[in-house]
Amino acid sequence: MNQRLLSLLGIARRAGRLSPGFDAAADSMKKGRSSLLLLAGDLSERTAEAIAYKAEQAGVETITVDISMEFMGNAVGKKKTGIISVNDNGFAEKIKTLCAE
Repeated sequence: MNQRLLSLLGIARRAGRLSPGFDAAADSMKKGRSSLLLLAGDLSERTAEAIAYKAEQAGVETITVDISMEFMGNAVGKKKTGIISVNDNGFAEKIKTLCAE
């Protein structure tokens, strides 16, 4: 699941359907573009709670995946990121399916 998920995140990034990072994800949720919020497994508890609160306010589903911030960042072309907003319903549904496997 992890490799398939990371590959899908890379495709979604190239398609311009992701907002990686706290501020970018919060902005996407505020503007109503976010369909899903992914959190890395090693994200700090304080940061996870802060972004989860924003997601709850925006009505966006949050999933914590068992992938490190380093691997998530590499998948989307960044050095390290623990928060990714998926801004496309199709990609969000496929990611949910992969996470359920």
